[in-house]
Amino acid sequence: MTRRTLANMSSNEGEERPRVEAELMENYRFKISFPGTESGSITMDEPPPLGKLAGPNASRILVAAVVNCLSASLLFCLRKSKVDVMGLKAEAEPFVERNKDGYWRVTRIDVKITPELPSTADQSRITRCLDIFENYCVVTGAIRQGVKVNVTVNTKSI
Repeated sequence: MTRRTLANMSSNEGEERPRVEAELMENYRFKISFPGTESGSITMDEPPPLGKLAGPNASRILVAAVVNCLSASLLFCLRKSKVDVMGLKAEAEPFVERNKDGYWRVTRIDVKITPELPSTADQSRITRCLDIFENYCVVTGAIRQGVKVNVTVNTKSI
């Protein structure tokens, strides 16, 4: 029997790892595709003076990933705890500042999640979810701990 380390296992055993593809359209505008999804693609762009903000920039997408992941984690916990969720809204705000080396970095993300719950919901179940749901957010957990990013550049001559 072959032993597999956790690092070699995908979160969906036996499934292809999800990919994201980027293709330059013009200036700093990119078409970002999500193969295997229904939504297909989005446009991302840098704000002026580099781009025209024809779509969200990378910082906003990072923040979107955080707010989506946290919202889905809370929703999952509440539903698993048999708490009816009538609706849920969330917003997140990034703070971008220069680091000690002078490079711009997202230094903080403030997230506000507002689930709509019935007044008759079991408060102990809600409290339990509020205590643990952040632990299940893959994205927030990754950026809080730091992310190893391996980069390969393959040049193409035309």
